Amino acid sequence: MKAATGRKEKVSASVLMLGAGLDVQGGITSVEKLILDNAPPDLSIHHVATFAKGSAAYNIQVFLNAIAVLIESSLSNKIDVVHIHFSDRGSTLRKSILALIALTLRKPFILHAHGAAYKEFYSKLPRLVQRIITSILGRCTLLIALSENWRSYYLTLFHLKPDQVTVLRNPVVLPAIVPQRRGRQEVTFVFLGRIGKRGGALDMARSVVSMPQQDKGAFDLIRAFAALPEQIKVKARLILAGNGDIEAAEQLIQELGLSDRALIHSWLDPTQRDQLLADADAFILPSYNEGLPMSMLEAMAWGLPVIVTPVGGIPEVVTHSENGLLVTPGHQEEIAQAMQQLIQSENLRIALGNAARNSVKCLDIDSYVASLHELYIATAYHAEPQPQEIF
Repeated sequence: MKAATGRKEKVSASVLMLGAGLDVQGGITSVEKLILDNAPPDLSIHHVATFAKGSAAYNIQVFLNAIAVLIESSLSNKIDVVHIHFSDRGSTLRKSILALIALTLRKPFILHAHGAAYKEFYSKLPRLVQRIITSILGRCTLLIALSENWRSYYLTLFHLKPDQVTVLRNPVVLPAIVPQRRGRQEVTFVFLGRIGKRGGALDMARSVVSMPQQDKGAFDLIRAFAALPEQIKVKARLILAGNGDIEAAEQLIQELGLSDRALIHSWLDPTQRDQLLADADAFILPSYNEGLPMSMLEAMAWGLPVIVTPVGGIPEVVTHSENGLLVTPGHQEEIAQAMQQLIQSENLRIALGNAARNSVKCLDIDSYVASLHELYIATAYHAEPQPQEIF
């Protein structure tokens, strides 16, 4: 790939990646780790946390360190491009500051949008805050969206040009071998993600900004499972793994008399997660909002049929009755009906699972990193950010 006029041809890039700490649980961290673990030798990526596990005071230090690294790396010309992962809530506010610094230092930067509830988050911001965020983030060199649906949204939101926004769906690691899953006495459903709602107001701006509640439908799932006919329910197990309101979920399971059929794990490491998916027969994530859930893609890579909702980028990956089943968010009867379908038909489970695995082969991590590498090169050497007034 040839460089812009006046530059020598480049085949690599030095990247400063800014995002969630690698000890933080969630989909963004999973993507970051996959990129870092699979980057080719000629691609230099330095990851710096902007948020990490710990107190508010500690996270102020973490963020200030990220600012210092960004400034020092830019001024000393150690980096060619800045890769900023962002979501909703406080993530957008932090990343707006970092984007403003990159703009001031005239350093090309990529925004990588992950927020599942970004539409709700942005719509509830005061107009002045909306204008500031839009003015800053709209100056990005490139924005990566997780789906065509999200691409259209960010194009409009930040007033971007079509060639400023590209789609790069989240990556997966395809297991070399997956279980056959035939002849099992019980059908095991697995849920991976936050249990309960995540939302409320920012502590530092409680009276100004109301944050959206993010709900992956875990409690809907538990109630739907309880509503299954008894003769069907005894043939199935439900396992939920994640962080959040674990005690409340365990209490609900007891109240509904599911203690012998349903089990809750805390957050699993990748090895434990893979073992759970290998042992499972189906995956279920009845979310109210999503970007493009890593847990769903991982389950599909393991050849599992999925029950999910048509939100965010999911409908661009899952087609109803072809490689999964789609249900309406919050509709417990539909969730129960979909579970019953899979419990009663082994052939349906196997067919949907095989199709699910085939449909995510194009998202293999090697192809993903190669595409990302090309975006880094294009961003670093084919874009000259022009100084502009921010407001």
